[in-house]
Amino acid sequence: MNSMNHHWSRHAWLLLVAAVLLGGTAWADDEMPGRSRYPTVKPVELAQLQAMRPNVIIVDARSHYEYETLHIKGAVNVPLGEQGFVEGVKALRAESSHPIVFYCNGRTCMKSYQAALEAQNSGIVNVYAYDAGIFDWVKAYPDDSVLLGRTPVDPARLLGKDKLQAHTLKPAEFEKRIDDNALILDVRDKFQQEAITLFPMRQHSVPLDNKALQKYVDQARQEGKTLLIYDEAGHQVRWLQYYLESEKVASYYFLAGGAKGYFDLMMGDIVGQNSRQ
Repeated sequence: MNSMNHHWSRHAWLLLVAAVLLGGTAWADDEMPGRSRYPTVKPVELAQLQAMRPNVIIVDARSHYEYETLHIKGAVNVPLGEQGFVEGVKALRAESSHPIVFYCNGRTCMKSYQAALEAQNSGIVNVYAYDAGIFDWVKAYPDDSVLLGRTPVDPARLLGKDKLQAHTLKPAEFEKRIDDNALILDVRDKFQQEAITLFPMRQHSVPLDNKALQKYVDQARQEGKTLLIYDEAGHQVRWLQYYLESEKVASYYFLAGGAKGYFDLMMGDIVGQNSRQ
């Protein structure tokens, strides 16, 4: 790194530290629970992060699919929990001494703090957590956001919980829709798909990848069929909904609680039946 780059890197670091120490209290701890749970990790406010760009390395700690759906413009994706996370962050640190700021979905998402803590515990210094999350960022800075590969992002395109609930069915209702007019898609990770199949001989196992899903979206459109989709715990389908809406899929539903919720319900029914015998 030449002397000029070193100067600006140190300047950026000093500004960010000052902002965090002097002005990082805009939110109460109950609104940002990660701040009390992870006291050794320094938080970064929404406006602070924007002011420091591009003199920080912004890291999206979420899954690759979440990142591909919606992310901060210029952010790099290093998913927490995947093999190679620490090595990936160390590679970023080797390229630059700029502050590294992790983020995830929102104020109650702890991945930003967990990622920063794991980096700290691995000897990586100058790391922070932006804990307001991706949705607050998009609403404040749509020009610096990317949705399905396009920027700027119209905040009106952000999907709320009501939209997700309108396309989510409880297990009994989900099962009722399984007929010749439905395509059932299991979008769990491969190792999860191998563990248990909810609807054998009826479903298609597909990776959570829009290119792989396009085949079934096209088929449902051409044949006028309903897409019935489940993930592991009902969390990832919220991101899949952005793709389905962008494709103007006429009819689709998700399984409430995913495979785990379905399995837990079945086990509960079995236990209940046994207790009554």
